[in-house]
Amino acid sequence: MKALVTGGGGFLGKAIVEQLLERDVEVRSMSRGDYPGLREMGVETICGDIADARAVSAAVEGCDIVYHVAAKAGVWGPYEEYYRPNVMGTENILDACRIHEVDRLVYTSSPSVVYGDEPLRGVDESVDYPQNYLTAYPETKAIAERKVMKANGTALKTVALRPHLIWGPGDNHLVPRIVDRARRGKLKKIGDGEAVVDSVYIDDAARAHLLAADALETGDEAAGKVYFITQGEPMAIGELLDRIVAAAGLDPIDSHVPAKIAYGMGWMLETIYRLFRRKNEPLMTRFVAKQLSTDHYFDISAARDDLGYEPRWTIDEGMKELGRWIHDEEI
Repeated sequence: MKALVTGGGGFLGKAIVEQLLERDVEVRSMSRGDYPGLREMGVETICGDIADARAVSAAVEGCDIVYHVAAKAGVWGPYEEYYRPNVMGTENILDACRIHEVDRLVYTSSPSVVYGDEPLRGVDESVDYPQNYLTAYPETKAIAERKVMKANGTALKTVALRPHLIWGPGDNHLVPRIVDRARRGKLKKIGDGEAVVDSVYIDDAARAHLLAADALETGDEAAGKVYFITQGEPMAIGELLDRIVAAAGLDPIDSHVPAKIAYGMGWMLETIYRLFRRKNEPLMTRFVAKQLSTDHYFDISAARDDLGYEPRWTIDEGMKELGRWIHDEEI
């Protein structure tokens, strides 16, 4: 068995790679950057752009399964900068799977593909895509997800996972930013901090991908379907943030910004940044304001039933591991 993991050097991608290696699967990784640590683990590494069809074809050749994790994530930026890797890159993966007769594809999507600006309370996978999006990332991921679902067939089985708010040791994006802002006194809760959200610990998010691959290999129940992946412990966003900063040995967040003011600030900053063509991320955006002030948690019954997914970690257990990692890595 040989697996390709796109974005294998990233937070989720690396966790998937590690779990595949534990199964004695031969792993190839394709990423834009160079990751010597992967080679030290025995992974074949390819440096390339998933928007480059030839590079993708070369990476897929000789593989039995593809885990397509790579994407451009973010809450700000021109639509074209997200469309190229997220949509064109996924099209290249699908084409390469057909050319090289790869029969299984596990695609990493996002719950944000079904988030417009209204609360999502305990919804399952039947919830529809919204008419409008507040930013390019979820919109382009939704386009790609639909392409992956449409590609499912007898020659290529596909499945899409929607892990929400992944956190844990090894995080190179979310946790470091939260901790850094908290240390500088710049971290604030939006609204009353009581909006209920789901999250998922990194080891469980990665394991869900392997379970999805197993399901495709043993039957058709999961083929052509999407699944929410969470810890199954919805929690107030304020409490989740407080637990993350507590893992870093910091005091709870005691500063708040009203939700309407945060949304208005996001709209104003987005307008200014577009006007002056600034590429760095604004301090606040409409999408972030909504995400931090509205409920969005999900029913994971389908993943439990079809994939055999059951979280192995509780949030309490994960936070202990996170605290050890922050201390050891001096985050």
